[in-house]
Order: sequence, then C-alpha cells, then structure tokens
Amino acid sequence: MNSIFKNKVVVITGGSDGIGKALVHQFLTMEAKVATCGRNHDKLYQIQKEHPGFPLHTLVADLSSEYECKKFIDSIIHTYGTIDILINNAGISMRALFNDLEIEVVKKVMDVNFYAAVYCTKFALSEILKNKGQVVAISSIAGYRGLPGRTAYNASKFALNGFMDALRTELLKSDVNVLTVAPGFTASNIRNVALNADGNSQGESSMDEQKMMSSDVCAKHIIKAMQRRKKRLVLTFTGIRTIIINKLFPNWADQLTYKYFYDKQGRLLK
Repeated sequence: MNSIFKNKVVVITGGSDGIGKALVHQFLTMEAKVATCGRNHDKLYQIQKEHPGFPLHTLVADLSSEYECKKFIDSIIHTYGTIDILINNAGISMRALFNDLEIEVVKKVMDVNFYAAVYCTKFALSEILKNKGQVVAISSIAGYRGLPGRTAYNASKFALNGFMDALRTELLKSDVNVLTVAPGFTASNIRNVALNADGNSQGESSMDEQKMMSSDVCAKHIIKAMQRRKKRLVLTFTGIRTIIINKLFPNWADQLTYKYFYDKQGRLLK
C-alpha cells in the first residue's frame, strides 16, 4: 500500500480503546511504525495479538505522571530511533454537577487530558522538529462550548485548545504541522468510564451511542486531515453548528444547551 505514513514513527497515546485503538489499527495498515500506551496491560496485549508481525511498540503507562510520560517517549526513541508524529489522544471524561464535584476529580481530569499532552509534546518535540512531522491533539466540541455536568472536562479541553493554538503559532515557520481535532460525540468507551462526583467510574453511558459516529470513521477523518496537513478539524454537523451558534449567539447557545441537557424539572439528563 502506497502511504505517506509508510515507515513513519507514529505515537498514539491512549491507544487501547476507542479512537486511539482505531488509529493504531489504521496506521499499521498504512505501514507506519506505531507506538501506543495505556493503563490496562490486558488491552494492550490484545492489540498486539490482533497485529502479529507488525511494528507495534506498547507500554503500560499512567500519563498523568510526568515521569511516565517521559519514560514512554524515551522508550519509543530507544525502540525506533526517532518520532515523526505524536497524536495526543489519551483522555478521561466526567459527569457531575460542579456543586457536587470533589476538587480531586478536576485535578485528575486535567492531569490526563491536558498535562499528559503537554508532557508528551515537550519530550517528543525535538524529534518532531527534526523530522518536520506533526503534533495532533484529540480535543472536543467541549473545548469550544461549555457543557453542563462536565466542568472539569470542559476546562481540560479549553486548555488543550489554547495550548495547541499557541504551539501552532510558535511552530508556524518550522514545517511542523499542528492539528487540533474536535470529534463531537463519538461512540467509544470514554463515557462508560467517565468519573462521577467522587472520582469513581460511572460504568455506563447516559447517551445513545448507536446514533454517534464510530471510532473507525472518526479515525479515518483524522488521518485524512493529517494527510492534508490541516490545522483544525471539527467533525459532525452538530459540532460545527454548536461552535458557530456559540460564537455568534452565545446567549441563545446557553438556552439551547440547557434544553438539550436538562429535563423540564431541571434535572441533568445526559
């Protein structure tokens, strides 16, 4: 298969589930050398079993730790010699009203969704600059429009968007492409393991994932944007509409968002 990613070293954080796992599979089929990480050894082992003989490097790592981020990036450079592309995909969600939320949950979400991307980018950037590669971040529509019940998640994605915008400007003349992706609601495991007010996994999703874009389709859109070296990618009509309405009519956006997420008795539904 003729691919611009052939023999490129592609790093995908959080590749054991959802969009990350789909990206791992698709880049391997395009003959890239792939590295990924996750917290669950069994899931990483299963990915390796599904791709025997492929250049796939995996490491169990908790990316909320700066030390483990560095260990992961260093292990890739040791294994493959360099890094061409970094996709900051690792993420965790939460669902709870802020008044009920433990502050530790906010810290945990920020550590995984924001600081992990900062750490991994910092440790990989010298190699990416050398190779004129790409830095990609999987953000969210929640990085453009605050959603009730997800204050910590919103904060982490707003921070990630700002970080990527600033990095893109700093690297504008470097031939390194910086892409921020806002997938919208995508069918994945992230909502099933979303944290509740106490920081425990909720174990179920409150949304109908059958109506959402699949992780495989989302991954294809991301790769196409990378091939074109796009700067920003917003997926789904709902996502694009949400961003536009929020920018042009913010008060109306508040009302529409409230109506979508709350019932008539003022109870959070989703």
